[in-house]
Amino acid sequence: MITVTGATGALNGATVDHLLQHVPAEGVTVVVRDPARARRFADQGVTVRRGGYDDPAAMREAFAGADQLLLVSSNDPGADAVALHRAAVEAAVASGVGRVLYTSHQGAAADSPFAPARVHLATEELLAASGLPWTSLRNGFYAHSLAWLAGPWRETGMVTVPVDGPVSWTARDDAAEAAAAVLLSDGGHDGPVTLTAPAAPTFAEVAEIAAQVSGRPVGISVVGEEAWLAGQEAAGRPAHVARFTLGMYQAAEQGLFAGTDPRLAQLLGREPSGVRDQLTAPPEL
Repeated sequence: MITVTGATGALNGATVDHLLQHVPAEGVTVVVRDPARARRFADQGVTVRRGGYDDPAAMREAFAGADQLLLVSSNDPGADAVALHRAAVEAAVASGVGRVLYTSHQGAAADSPFAPARVHLATEELLAASGLPWTSLRNGFYAHSLAWLAGPWRETGMVTVPVDGPVSWTARDDAAEAAAAVLLSDGGHDGPVTLTAPAAPTFAEVAEIAAQVSGRPVGISVVGEEAWLAGQEAAGRPAHVARFTLGMYQAAEQGLFAGTDPRLAQLLGREPSGVRDQLTAPPEL
């Protein structure tokens, strides 16, 4: 049995869709906080169980019988994500799960200025200490984030950032398809597994690609951290949100998202999508 948490979200929902192309629905269980939102899976014959990382007892029941368990990282900005992940890992141990896979991030690091990267590394350490076989899917930074991280370049003709650095922008659906491929594999994906697009362009290079796909000039403006924060405040964004987002740019400047790895292409059996594909595609929700 393959059990997947967070299947009403975009990433793990897409992973379940890819799984169902290869395995019968009765071989998949989804664990969600609100089963009503997983109706589309139930209608296909997938088992839907209620469970959340804040409810250890429900998780232990929901994870029962799982040969493999795919844990999505918590997206609750106000929660102690590491504590929630610890509860999920402990529930997996108590339920006798065969293997745990976790949606981590390429830039997982204890000293990263990007807060989720610190959570991801701490969660990997929990998995390593759990005694369970585990895989950490270190996905590249999701390319649809360019819709806001590059700024409104279509309107302004300018990619505006506080600092610049390389990022291996990776399509979320490619990461979801690769997660399904790992779940369906015969093993060989132990510990941290890096899944990225084949290139890591800087924001300046993103601006060049944007100019090519739009057919008009697009420049790059690196305004500095304080000026960028002031601009975010003027645009009405909460200070804590702006500071959180700034951490992403700072991590990029430090090269924490610069690495690339061929494994994603190998799992997909094709070239992953890149920045050009993202900038020419309809906006992703």
